[in-house]
Amino acid sequence: MQKTCQDSLGTESARIHPPHGRPPLAVVLYQPEIPPNTGNIIRLCANTGAQLHLIEPLGFDLDDRQLRRAGLDYHEWVDVQTYVGLEDFMRRMRPARVLAFSTRAERRYTDISYQPGDALLFGPETRGLPQDVLDSLPPEQRLTLPMRHGIRSLNLSNAVAIAVYEAWRQADFT
Repeated sequence: MQKTCQDSLGTESARIHPPHGRPPLAVVLYQPEIPPNTGNIIRLCANTGAQLHLIEPLGFDLDDRQLRRAGLDYHEWVDVQTYVGLEDFMRRMRPARVLAFSTRAERRYTDISYQPGDALLFGPETRGLPQDVLDSLPPEQRLTLPMRHGIRSLNLSNAVAIAVYEAWRQADFT
């Protein structure tokens, strides 16, 4: 079943609902700063059926040329929603579970069973999620991607892709 909606980029888009009415996976970017990263994530969400939620303030305008270029023509396939803050997202979306990704987390992203309705939360490129956001979640909902010792972090769009594909793999790519 498809229903069209107006997305935050001002275009009409097709919203694809998963079988049995279960909510899809949600990608949540907390204060993203770099337009091409968000553009790449738009493309990823279009290809995997994940929703994209952006927590303000954003480091760019949604009509940014670099954002559009990185997202190619995939914007029409993703319902991008913006929120004035994380509390606004939580109140409006009421995710089943929030999984926060951070280099400061202990639990590996592969050590969890992803579920429909999960919200995968990622911090801004230059500083990651604030400690108070991480502290607001139980330790088992704070996840990390393994990296070699001494390396600071992965590119945001790469980290999101790794996590989304693991969640989608666990759902047998349905």
